[in-house]
Amino acid sequence: MAQILAASPTCQMKLTKPSTIAPSKLWSSVVLKQKKQNSSKLRSFKVMALQSDNSTINRVESLLNLDTKPFTDRIIAEYIWIGGSGIDLRSKSRTLEKPVEDPSELPKWNYDGSSTGQAPGEDSEVILYPQAIFRDPFRGGDNILVICDTYTPAGEPIPTNKRARAAEIFSNKKVNEEIPWFGIEQEYTLLQPNVNWPLGWPVGAYPGPQGPYYCGVGAEKSWGRDILDAHYKACLYAGINISGTNGEVMPGQWEFQVGPSVGIEAGDHVWCARYLLERITEQAGVVLTLDPKPIEGDWNGAGCHTNYSTKSMREEGGFDVIKKAILNLSLRHMEHISAYGEGNERRLTGKHETASIDQFSWGVANRGCSIRVGRDTEKKGKGYLEDRRPASNMDPYIVTSLLAETTLLWEPTLEAEALAAQKLSLNV
Repeated sequence: MAQILAASPTCQMKLTKPSTIAPSKLWSSVVLKQKKQNSSKLRSFKVMALQSDNSTINRVESLLNLDTKPFTDRIIAEYIWIGGSGIDLRSKSRTLEKPVEDPSELPKWNYDGSSTGQAPGEDSEVILYPQAIFRDPFRGGDNILVICDTYTPAGEPIPTNKRARAAEIFSNKKVNEEIPWFGIEQEYTLLQPNVNWPLGWPVGAYPGPQGPYYCGVGAEKSWGRDILDAHYKACLYAGINISGTNGEVMPGQWEFQVGPSVGIEAGDHVWCARYLLERITEQAGVVLTLDPKPIEGDWNGAGCHTNYSTKSMREEGGFDVIKKAILNLSLRHMEHISAYGEGNERRLTGKHETASIDQFSWGVANRGCSIRVGRDTEKKGKGYLEDRRPASNMDPYIVTSLLAETTLLWEPTLEAEALAAQKLSLNV
């Protein structure tokens, strides 16, 4: 992901002035055309709230598109948090008396943690701490989305709150001075509802083999592009630092990239982007999965490759710093693997552009390695590395902070370092 080599002006936590894009126009184009062999029920998807062939839905649409600004200064804030599984997203809405621009202006809130698998019924209250604000592309106006993390009433992070630990690592002086950049490539798969089979695939059967689908164009190669594009525009509207999209190797699978983002911001932006994607697929009547291997057999899995660099890596002599980072990563390989997503063993098999889950490897321009270094980085002697191990369902707070911790804060013994350098043919 070349964008990691250049800073982005949109890397920010504060809310900027909303644009004038009308949310109704943003969603009205989400139509997916299916092949005739699929059931007629699945042949065409629309955002259900925006269909115009029913007077009742028309009335609902008119209410959804109401502009409240001429009548009140009050806005709607959608508080978003991560649920008990560590991958599910939850949200609820509240009214604020006026527009806000910074999370510090927002009140804390609470929810029933016993209903999300995060607290016992006899002590179920979990507190939401607002951490980042984004514009709301669904409601428009001054309405906002609020990324929160979760705490006990006593102020302790609950076990599923991975953001708190990540924020602690990124606030470390040594890490902060290195200005860690992350570019995250989020792959995902779209499924037909009820049958849990990839969008565009004949139910219970398979399309042609992989080859023509990656970045492919045409009705026989690309299924779900309207959702991809709707999500892209929603992210831009929201203020998410999205840097690109593409169709993936397996048909029905797509990717978006977030970054370069600095420190904790990378996790906030990826989680908000995931929330938008969940909402858009909800409206389109399509199922989103982040399963790292949704279809067994000769089909690519879904990853979340994480591009990473520090200030020292980006400066002259940075390639030596990158090699030292790779050495450290090799010595903590299994610790990273255990934190890189559920079901990743089904994906990291050494096939389909992956390395074996049991063996650490690195290489230049080699997509079959654990860590890939681009040719441009090798040529210039500075740049970034790509960690290809994270699964599509990884937690970006965990992955980004663990990369920073292993490469900037953790020190191996001299003996272990020497043995690893010899094994990996690294001159450090």
